[in-house]
Amino acid sequence: MSTLDRTAPAYGLWSNLDSVAVARTLGRAGFDYVCLDLQHGLADMANLHALVMAVRAGGSRCVVRVPWNRPEYVMRALDLGAQAVIVPMVDTVEQATAAAASCRYLAGGARSWGPIWAGEAPQPADADAGVECFVMIETAVGLAAVEEIAAVPGLAGIYIGPNDLALSTGYGRETFRTSAPIAAMLDRIVAACAANGIVAGLHCDGQEMAEHWAARGVSMLTCATDSIILEQGLGAAQGLIPRP
Repeated sequence: MSTLDRTAPAYGLWSNLDSVAVARTLGRAGFDYVCLDLQHGLADMANLHALVMAVRAGGSRCVVRVPWNRPEYVMRALDLGAQAVIVPMVDTVEQATAAAASCRYLAGGARSWGPIWAGEAPQPADADAGVECFVMIETAVGLAAVEEIAAVPGLAGIYIGPNDLALSTGYGRETFRTSAPIAAMLDRIVAACAANGIVAGLHCDGQEMAEHWAARGVSMLTCATDSIILEQGLGAAQGLIPRP
């Protein structure tokens, strides 16, 4: 199910761990999507196919954050079964246009027609309709061009990277909770998405942040990460151990 078809916010999980078992568990957890992180996570293209199939078997839409804005990464992720891609560090209209083109087959884009999934759709246009391209705004340069980037044809949305955005704009490790300028930056990106009828996505640190930004117009909210869930679970389990 496409996030664009929703009348309510879509909530998702993030995966840093290179584990088919974990990916399947995340896919079965009842969230709208699971994003497999190839930029900072432990997985790579060599094992992506198994992870994607595990997520999809669980019933969630599978999103992949590719390592960088290169067509071979985007096309390979899609050939291996990703239903949407998140492209990091997009700063210009030209970069956003290239990312979107990598998700669309030739005539309308730059993607090559590959044999692995060619049988899933009778026509390239039908396959194009099932794929979403999100670009990340996470630098001061990208923020300055966000209104133009949001208007690029073929984008499903903009996924906000709040941590790198804070670092890039000189606010270090501050967040929207501690810095009004950071909150204003996020609001600006959300407004640019709304003005162009595309999705605003955001990486959240938990339920409170997700609820706050859902109320402000963000409609794609990642609210937990597998490695952090594991760490928190282990912390809770330690509380069961008798201490002298």
